[in-house]
Amino acid sequence: MMPQWTSDDEGSLADFSTKRALAQVEAISKQPHFVGSANHEVVANYLVKELNKLGLETSIQEGYTLSDWGNLVQSKNILARIKGSNNSKALLLLSHYDSAPHSYSPGASDAGSGVATILESVRAFLYNKSPHKNDIIILFSDAEELGLNGAALFVTQHQWAKEIGLVLNFEARGSSGPSYMLMETNKGNAGLVKGFASAKATFPVSNSLMYSIYKMLPNDTDLTVFREQGNIQGYNFAFIDDHFNYHTAQDDIHHLNKNTLAHQGSYLMPLLNYFSNSDLNTTKASEDYVYFTIPYTFISYPFSWVLPMVIIALALFIFLLFLGKAKRILSFREIGRGFIPFFGSLIVTGLISFFGWKALLKLYPQYNDLLNGFTYNGHAYIAAFVLLALAISLLFYHLFSERKVTINHFVAPLFIWIVINGALAFSLQGAGFLIIPVYFGLIVFGVFIVTQKSNKILNLLLSIPALIIIAPFIQMFPIGLGLKVLFGSAILTVLTFGLLLPVFGAFAKKGIWTLVFFVLSIGFFAKAHSESGYEAGKAKSNSLLYIYNADTGKSNWATYDKNLDSWTKAYLGENPKEATTLNETPLFSKYNSGFTYAAQAPKKELLKPSIEFLEDRIVGNQRFLKIKISPNRNVNRYDIFANEKMAIHNFRANGVTTLGQKNSLYQRKGKKILSYYVVRNAPLEMQFSVNSSTVFDMELMESSFDLMTNPLFQITKRENWMMPTPFVLNDVVVIKQKIKPTAVVVANDLQSVTNPVIKESLTVLKDSL
Repeated sequence: MMPQWTSDDEGSLADFSTKRALAQVEAISKQPHFVGSANHEVVANYLVKELNKLGLETSIQEGYTLSDWGNLVQSKNILARIKGSNNSKALLLLSHYDSAPHSYSPGASDAGSGVATILESVRAFLYNKSPHKNDIIILFSDAEELGLNGAALFVTQHQWAKEIGLVLNFEARGSSGPSYMLMETNKGNAGLVKGFASAKATFPVSNSLMYSIYKMLPNDTDLTVFREQGNIQGYNFAFIDDHFNYHTAQDDIHHLNKNTLAHQGSYLMPLLNYFSNSDLNTTKASEDYVYFTIPYTFISYPFSWVLPMVIIALALFIFLLFLGKAKRILSFREIGRGFIPFFGSLIVTGLISFFGWKALLKLYPQYNDLLNGFTYNGHAYIAAFVLLALAISLLFYHLFSERKVTINHFVAPLFIWIVINGALAFSLQGAGFLIIPVYFGLIVFGVFIVTQKSNKILNLLLSIPALIIIAPFIQMFPIGLGLKVLFGSAILTVLTFGLLLPVFGAFAKKGIWTLVFFVLSIGFFAKAHSESGYEAGKAKSNSLLYIYNADTGKSNWATYDKNLDSWTKAYLGENPKEATTLNETPLFSKYNSGFTYAAQAPKKELLKPSIEFLEDRIVGNQRFLKIKISPNRNVNRYDIFANEKMAIHNFRANGVTTLGQKNSLYQRKGKKILSYYVVRNAPLEMQFSVNSSTVFDMELMESSFDLMTNPLFQITKRENWMMPTPFVLNDVVVIKQKIKPTAVVVANDLQSVTNPVIKESLTVLKDSL
């Protein structure tokens, strides 16, 4: 599925070098470089210099955007362009260079690897003086981690955006494993499928089941903004294994798998050569294709084939069924009995794996510390449950099936697989390729009916498609969705076992094999147990916040942790109280994490922000407001909340509106108005209107990401087996206070106002005040 060996030599300058790309990743990920940090500027300057080294002229795009998520930030995009000989539509190479905030993530994989892949591929491309018709635009986007803001800034405000024909976006949601290709398109994928096939990537890893599921889910990559805001389609390339390193302090150069980085390069080099010379208009289509990969091969066909393929398989199955009955090879009685071991295996495996994982969460409460749901020993658990599923299947067939009736009992899994594919043909056509292993099973079934003999070698060879098409999903599902779906992997193992029954059914001593697989399963459970603790490089995440309520004068320590450790207990105590009141204004969290515990903290002298009402007037039944909030200390984020009864209209923040605003009413979920990520301590200005009869009820939380370094606190450094919890506001000093109306601030220097009408109005307003 991916390169398994990479050279430590830099190799030819004409080729993509993983070593050179790793050197780029190391330079980018020396320190966390989230938006607003000093290192963010360092990385931006480094990338400009690297593009200049390649002989490219760079440009910077800066500006505010307010995402649909309610995140406001000033982004800084880095751009370069390689002119083509006959440009019609430009090819965009895209990756973001900011790292995740709050968790001290160096951003090696996410997305230093993507930036490095582009830099090294473009270097090789230019070195080869590769002829190309289309312009190639390089965009290192900013603020992806905050709400795709940099991509939104480019798509909505940059003149080049209208010229883009196709995007290649490089991302990461882990630190190892194969890189999966996912398409983003508003219409059909046929053009993208054909283009990808023609580019002939060496290690293609993708399938249309992932595409179909992805289109059903709320997507969140930079490429999504291109599709939604600009109707520009493209490909995502992302790796997802070792998900526990995602957005954490462990996303460093040491955890990034270099074979994974090589896999990213194996995509971009051929795709860059192909699409830089292709008519990018041909990638647009209205038809959808089924596609899947087997090693070194990309296979596709239209969605319109899916249902006919199922109908043909059903017809062939029924024909062989009656042929076997006519030849007295098959017995309806034995066929019926064949459903017992198959359904028995499915039900028992499903129940044991589902409740087994829940029991493990009780036995090992520390597994709840990792919010993404995939533990450091997760692969051992996948192996354990898969081997247990095989043991259960062999046990049932040992008890309820003999070798002489294997072909009769093979009818049950064939029938169930055809039913499953029939359902998929109507509900999830992207999974249509799952009928292909069934066809190979029907060949095995047909050969036996015709010859009345079982050929073990043939059975083994015809089982290979089931292994190479279905087996990767057994591992991919819990990696991508968390170990909570282990029961799905176990059930899929039984279903695959059913397709391989002509092989397993020939086993003479299924009882002994049951014991072998059961012992192996226990061995992996034991391995998982031995790896269930924490250590450096496989750290426990924990969280701590200092929250000062300026209205009450009280201060609290707070945490999101369910399992307190020695570090958090040093501040929260052995028996902290539940943080119920702190959750009344819930902060956004990817996994809906709320504060768990709180304890009284000493009051510190913190400089509160300045709140100025620049406008507060009533016209008719509307109250028009303009509020400026300025920090009086170095801060990184403002969270603004308002009573849900306040209907807010015509909302603007620092001069911009939300991307998805469709009418005057500001769309929000719950109390949150926005999260403003501060760059260079710039103030926040909000302008909006509310009904004049509405009670004004707004609140702010001002956060600085300096709890660990602030001299007022002298927080003890974490031990090496601990790390900051990702995906939440963490390691921060927070000032929480109500936004209370003040006297309207009017400029004293009216001489600077040149427009006579405005000058007269301001004079009258000033005098009235």
